[in-house]
Amino acid sequence: MTKESIIIAPVLTEKSNALREAGKYVFRVDPRANKYQISEAVRKLFNVHPVACNIINVGGKPKRLRNRPGLTSSWKKAVVTLAKGEKIAVFEGA
Repeated sequence: MTKESIIIAPVLTEKSNALREAGKYVFRVDPRANKYQISEAVRKLFNVHPVACNIINVGGKPKRLRNRPGLTSSWKKAVVTLAKGEKIAVFEGA
């Protein structure tokens, strides 16, 4: 896995925007990646210093399509805490 393929997309929700004020950034990541690979990818891609990385496996939600039950896809989420005073400029709109 390359550094670019580990981080799939940022998660932009009300909760993740509130976490951003505390220096925590939320990303959708490759399900095969571990904490160390995610921290290294964030460090290389955004030139910041991650202090911690928490990982959550998000399960699929039950949905119905044409009266048939099913599930949305499961995915992996990472909450990366940066060193004090650091920000990722892409999230801040700069």
